[in-house]
Amino acid sequence: MFVDKVRITVCGGRGGDGAVAFHREKYVAAGGPDGGDGGHGGSVILRVNDNLSTLLDFRYKRKYSAQAGVNGQGRNMSGKRGENLIIQVPRGTVVRDAETNQIIVDMSTGEDFVLAKGGRGGWGNGHFATATRQVPRFAKSGTPGQERDVILELKLLADVGLVGFPNVGKSTLLSVTSNARPKIANYHFTTLFPNLGVIYVDEGVSFVMADIPGIIEGAAEGAGLGHDFLRHIDRCRLLIHVVDVSGSEGRDPVEDFEAICRELKDYSVDLSDRPMIVAANKTDILDPDSDNLERLRRAAEEAGCALYEISAGTAQGTRNLMRVVAEKLRTLPPVTIYEPEYVEPVAEAGDPSELEIDHLGSTWLVTGLWLERLIRDVNFDDYESRNYFDRQLRRCGLFARLEEMGIQDGDVVDIYDFQFEYQR
Repeated sequence: MFVDKVRITVCGGRGGDGAVAFHREKYVAAGGPDGGDGGHGGSVILRVNDNLSTLLDFRYKRKYSAQAGVNGQGRNMSGKRGENLIIQVPRGTVVRDAETNQIIVDMSTGEDFVLAKGGRGGWGNGHFATATRQVPRFAKSGTPGQERDVILELKLLADVGLVGFPNVGKSTLLSVTSNARPKIANYHFTTLFPNLGVIYVDEGVSFVMADIPGIIEGAAEGAGLGHDFLRHIDRCRLLIHVVDVSGSEGRDPVEDFEAICRELKDYSVDLSDRPMIVAANKTDILDPDSDNLERLRRAAEEAGCALYEISAGTAQGTRNLMRVVAEKLRTLPPVTIYEPEYVEPVAEAGDPSELEIDHLGSTWLVTGLWLERLIRDVNFDDYESRNYFDRQLRRCGLFARLEEMGIQDGDVVDIYDFQFEYQR
């Protein structure tokens, strides 16, 4: 099964928590705090695998999480870092942000890419010892890893794309010019997924050609199979428009040529401007009295395209066509590598003066990014840690604001599910 577009969720590993510990050793009095730091969480990394040709594996698994970091321990022992999760994708996979559809990275160069960073490990209590606080009984929690929804979209890395209506001979042309063996039969939509073949013209001269499943009228709006696979010719430097000039199926070659050109334009204006060569196929069964070939030649000239007569079934003219294509490719720019569009948002620490306070009866609901980060680092089971939390709230002016708004003794203050009764 050919799968070329999927949506997945990736999560970096959570950082390990710092440890609260104190040095204990015989004959050593007041050894002091020695809690180690938590290990950093593992990251989710994308890696190109040239042996993969579809995104089929992602159809059955949609969420990928890296390993969490290990918590710190006593004796200043830091926790082990979480292992990175390597996700292998086919070369040419474009990764987009699911929300904005902006390109995050194009996996065509072969370099690894960190898609979701792991969280940072928390500090142990050894970091918080001061001259006035010699016995800190609290440590910092690890931060969660980055989580994001992305769309993986496979765009084949081919120099040349074969386009045209179904059953015009695209697969046959690929089979007689390369070692590819696509399915060939005398019915429409024989080709259900793109096929790639390497064309060897001369020593040191070769290129990759892709057979794109038949496009029909309305493909740009989703009709037929063409809409699903038009993306695979986005990177192609040159298009070969294969047209059945014999009219063996009762179709008019000029109308077919113009219809496909319209579909390419409707899908992408850039694609319609791509260099194109017209291959007039099935000339071996063309009626000598037919004017199809001449009419198609005039239509191709008006569109600025060169026309070559071939018969893929008998291989007549195909070798010459491949030589012309190879020569044309010498003058064209390399395969497109998409530049990133997505800008990673900068993590905000939050402003303690911008806390939001909602009054609901006798309950006061307090929220804010600064407060959310603060509450992660507090151990509410420890008396000293709770005092630290209280000092931070007073220092940021929260209690003063609550009193100005009319809070009464005994009212409940709710801070991210941590609740306490207010007392002046």
